[in-house]
Amino acid sequence: MNKTNVAIGVLAGVAVGALLGVLFAPDKGSVTRKKLMKKATDTADDLKDKFDDLLEELTEKFEAAKEEVGQIYENGKHKAEEITHDLKSKLG
Repeated sequence: MNKTNVAIGVLAGVAVGALLGVLFAPDKGSVTRKKLMKKATDTADDLKDKFDDLLEELTEKFEAAKEEVGQIYENGKHKAEEITHDLKSKLG
């Protein structure tokens, strides 16, 4: 059995389950739709919050890495200047 057939089977099962859930729901259709919309809105809000948190974390890590690279550059520049100065004093 290939992965496509499994995926199709799972999606079909989910669709049938959702349909049966709506058909046998104790609430009226309008109430069920409102519940579904609220759940969808809550899920979208949760995803947005998680995305915002991830973006903030990545931004902080990027800024820290940028600062570290800047420090490494400055240290390397300073070391190169020292070596150049030492060579000039020894050669000249």
